[in-house]
Amino acid sequence: MFEALFQTFEEPDSGVALSARLAAFREELLRRKLSGFVIPRADQQQNEYVAPSEERLAWLTGFTGSAGLAIVLVDQAAVFVDGRYTLQAAQQVDGRAWSVQPLVEPPPKHWLGVQLKPGDRLGFDPWLHTSAAAERLAQACAKAGAELVAVDSNPLDTVWSERPAPPLGAVAVHGLQFAGESEADKLARIRAELTPLGADALVLSDSHAVAWTFNIRGADVSHTPLPLSYALVPKDGRPTVFIDHRKLSNSARDHLEHSADVKEPEALTPALQALAMTGAAIALDTATAADALTRLITAAGGKPLRGADPVTLLKAVKNPTEIAGSKTAHRRDAVALAKFLAFIDREAASGKLTEIDAVEALESFRRDTGALKDVSFPTISGTGPNGAIVHYRVTRKSNRRIAPGDLLLIDSGAQYQDGTTDVTRTIAIGEPTAEMRDRFTRVLRGHIAIARAVFPDGSTGAQLDTLARQFLWQAGIDFEHGTGHGVGSYLSVHEGPARISKLGTTPLKRGMILSNEPGYYKAGAFGIRIENLELVVETTIAGAEKPMNGFETLTLAPIDRRLIDLGSLSDAEIGWLDDYHARVRSEVRPLLDEATKLWLDEATEPLAHGPTVPKIA
Repeated sequence: MFEALFQTFEEPDSGVALSARLAAFREELLRRKLSGFVIPRADQQQNEYVAPSEERLAWLTGFTGSAGLAIVLVDQAAVFVDGRYTLQAAQQVDGRAWSVQPLVEPPPKHWLGVQLKPGDRLGFDPWLHTSAAAERLAQACAKAGAELVAVDSNPLDTVWSERPAPPLGAVAVHGLQFAGESEADKLARIRAELTPLGADALVLSDSHAVAWTFNIRGADVSHTPLPLSYALVPKDGRPTVFIDHRKLSNSARDHLEHSADVKEPEALTPALQALAMTGAAIALDTATAADALTRLITAAGGKPLRGADPVTLLKAVKNPTEIAGSKTAHRRDAVALAKFLAFIDREAASGKLTEIDAVEALESFRRDTGALKDVSFPTISGTGPNGAIVHYRVTRKSNRRIAPGDLLLIDSGAQYQDGTTDVTRTIAIGEPTAEMRDRFTRVLRGHIAIARAVFPDGSTGAQLDTLARQFLWQAGIDFEHGTGHGVGSYLSVHEGPARISKLGTTPLKRGMILSNEPGYYKAGAFGIRIENLELVVETTIAGAEKPMNGFETLTLAPIDRRLIDLGSLSDAEIGWLDDYHARVRSEVRPLLDEATKLWLDEATEPLAHGPTVPKIA
């Protein structure tokens, strides 16, 4: 029906192919006198989306989630995933060859403690693990009387005979009209952070940090405009960007050379070794720097300083230009969302649409804006039991028809040069059950509680997370993911360091953009999630004794009133939703065609008028 440009629906490899790969990999481990090996879902920079050449975990196990780990021993093998991917892993991984284990509670070191034997040699690639991860593995090995072995070359790459070549996406300049701050000013702010760290230089091991600092974007991984690269920023003197020259046009090279020397990626190791030989203290990002970097700095006589990359926080606080761009991007995206939601209301009741049809339609409406660069992640389009898989990715095999009585959960986002979007809506197809309404309303009340929250400056996401869960907890239910994540400015849709979750310890600062996405998932039945993006802003409270913050909602799309148990909402909650829908109508309606305007008018009717099924001509 629609041609999809940025996502596919093909099945991952499975069956005989994966069995042969695991057998060949074990043979290679025996040849290298290794008792086992650890395969993370990672590249050298711990990116969420990795190039095809770095998809080692998927190639070996069949699991395609964005986070996970596999450990292969001579007689045992396990895939470790978090709560988002438990159902997906069970479907994708061959249970005869692999066991599916928790990634967090308990962590993999507990499994290793049971499975490792004295004298075992567990291998790992130090370029694919952070030093903290390597230390956890070493502790588990030591406790079992085994040895952790850093390999010089990855044994999986040896048996992956058809491994794709590394990417060579073209680098583009991210102009000041989008970035809002020059490279020189950013470098000055970064250097100001090095003095209190006691650092002589900083390694930018995160390509997002390189892209932000030097105002460039790239095309090396799916869905995030990343130029895979490193940079070395000394306290004094010119920085160096390490990037494959084949990615650089003359204009991109000229742009970079205004503020940095430009060298090939292979030059990073000798540059770090030379600096370390002077005894320099070199700051490394705990979250993204490979253990290999710590090892080579230490071996050369330098002092690795592991901690938070200061760029991460600088990048998370959006400047006025980036905030204005995000608002423009969300208004543009709202037009596509309104057309899509109207399309679903018009067509889905027939039972002819599928999950893939929904994905293709939404991407088509976004392409019609003329500004879409990519989707910000593969669209999650799940109906019925598929909606209960938190990070479900529809394939041609799993593709399900959208039938009356179902809920359709559609989680999607767009990459525009002026901003990144991420939005989830749950849509009733026909008449929802009382249980669906109850669960949806509890999720909605949690969503509203976050959107209406006011909190002292310096509060963290962990302090807010309970607000989103309170109404679910009252029914003895919960959701197994964070309530919200940071969002970049034409960068990663999942950006640190701030988040709304029990692990969110970074203070929320004005200018940060975070998602607000509580949910509920009934395995085998349906899933519910409501997500808007929120901007942290100053809030004025009469008589307040300290600076206060709140959220300004950026996303502009109707929330399905047919799923609301109106009697469960407070007057304040009804007021919030009516005000939100009035704002959606005010900002989006002038940008729509006449038919979609009529649909939007009904979809955003005040709740006092009662939920009705929106109609479209």
